[in-house]
Amino acid sequence: MAVPKRRTSRSRKGTRRSHHHVTPVQVQYCPKCNEAVMPHRLCPNCGSYQGREVINMDAGDDAK
Repeated sequence: MAVPKRRTSRSRKGTRRSHHHVTPVQVQYCPKCNEAVMPHRLCPNCGSYQGREVINMDAGDDAK
């Protein structure tokens, strides 16, 4: 098995790890109820998507 001859410097190690950062979660807000919603997903609060009502949330118990 190969063994490194020299110690990896902090600079080289940091350069290699420069793309390992965590990207923040993108959050959008619903235009109807101003609730935080993940992009390209239905609003869990009011049931709308891109300004139109997709699911009637008033039904509640009838949806099952």
